[in-house]
Amino acid sequence: MDKHRFAIAGAGLGLRRSLLAPLADVSTNEVQFLEVAPENWIGVGGRLGRQFRAYTERFPFVCHGLSLSIGSRDPLNIDLLKAVKGFMRDHGVIGYSEHLSYCSDDGQLYDLLPIPFTEDAARRVAERIVRAQDILGQRIAIENASYYCAPGAQMSESEFINAVVEEADCSLLLDINNIIVNSVNHGYDAETFLRSMPLERVAYAHIAGHYHEAEDLRVDTHGAPVEAPAWKLLERFYALAGPVPTLLERDFNLPPVPELLGEVAQIRERQVRCDAGASGRRAHAESSV
Repeated sequence: MDKHRFAIAGAGLGLRRSLLAPLADVSTNEVQFLEVAPENWIGVGGRLGRQFRAYTERFPFVCHGLSLSIGSRDPLNIDLLKAVKGFMRDHGVIGYSEHLSYCSDDGQLYDLLPIPFTEDAARRVAERIVRAQDILGQRIAIENASYYCAPGAQMSESEFINAVVEEADCSLLLDINNIIVNSVNHGYDAETFLRSMPLERVAYAHIAGHYHEAEDLRVDTHGAPVEAPAWKLLERFYALAGPVPTLLERDFNLPPVPELLGEVAQIRERQVRCDAGASGRRAHAESSV
């Protein structure tokens, strides 16, 4: 597990440009780490670059990529990976993650599309992850993605994810909200799916809110507060894997900063309770010896 877990702890928040000023006085007591999409910051200089540097000097950072398109049949974007590697080096970024999906087909598609759940696709994606890891010089984390159809599926989502991470020997970015969204849209039990994941490979986790399009259709938007089923599943995850570092994703419809920090605090409270429960169980076991 230690070789997969990113060297961060606690509860994190995605840093958007619109949050640079509002979060200026926030400390690592309130937010323990931050995450950015490197594509949004590579090559940025001037005032924005200086503001960003002030954050990377104060907080541990991870990167969550948007456009590597790891599942595409297009050639792997070597130039992007080299730029990401330099960006991570320059800012002391701890780890890099990407979506288990694709977003290009002879050109950028500007959406995250599902990879067919087949053995051939799993092998091809794993080969691309291995090459990406070789270029970056470190293991990367791949995120379980939300999807709304499964074209040409020959495996379950769980079987596909497990096959990819095992073949590539990569880490997993576990998105709790995506499990909830997919469980509603595709009719499976969220906790059963959680238990099927290679939890020993989790680098860190995401949690977010989503949109209710219909009773049986959820849309992964990152534009709403986290809902009760996701909080409950996060608690089950901690019970199985411990208080894994977890980041709140909120990409639009941003509430006032106190509300954002309130949700980050809810993550941290659950991690602290998990730690306290584990300590209590250890103390009980030792006293019984």
